[in-house]
Amino acid sequence: MEIFLQNFFNLEVFQQALPYLLQGMWTTVWLSALVIPLGAAAGLLLALGQTQSSRRSLRWSIIAYIDFFRAFPPLVLLIFLYFGLPFVIGDVPKLMAVMLAFTLNNSSYFAEVFRAGMEAIPTGQMEAARSTGLTRLQALRWVILPQATRHVQADLLGNCIEVVKLTAIASVVGIPELLRNSRDVQSLVYNPSPVVLAALLYLALLWPLTRWLARLEHRKLAMLSH
Repeated sequence: MEIFLQNFFNLEVFQQALPYLLQGMWTTVWLSALVIPLGAAAGLLLALGQTQSSRRSLRWSIIAYIDFFRAFPPLVLLIFLYFGLPFVIGDVPKLMAVMLAFTLNNSSYFAEVFRAGMEAIPTGQMEAARSTGLTRLQALRWVILPQATRHVQADLLGNCIEVVKLTAIASVVGIPELLRNSRDVQSLVYNPSPVVLAALLYLALLWPLTRWLARLEHRKLAMLSH
């Protein structure tokens, strides 16, 4: 047991690694705050195009986009963009490659969530809103989207949590996020305790969100049961 604790829960190593890991945790936080709104905004536009457009070609193109990026491994996508795009457009900054890869991947998931929310709203809601003199765009903005978002807020939060965890793959292109910093420290101390500490920091960061998600899911089930 003592050997196990020395290797995985070494308090001295924890103390040495903590400042460096907190820097990585801050990078994880601001990176998440950057890519989540981008993915959500792109996903909303895709969902609007899929549900509101009368052009079949556009709808099928959006469906193909969503299916492709939901199936394509995000790690492979990031590597492809970072190492492949320079052959086409020149050097690509690390952050730009990460933002593009995450937006392409996350927008496909957000699009499906928003689509499900909008399709859950009865068509009569749009007709009633239009009958009051609102334009289609105004009806979407003030009537349909607020209701749709409330319907799927648990799914949206779940997606956000997944994005935070997904930021760990940014380490493959040298972004100094939490996992990257923990592995750097591990290589210096020859002890896996920094990686364990990183996992504990992820837990501290995400546990409040998971509890909030559980509340939203329970509330949703309660509403459906009535």
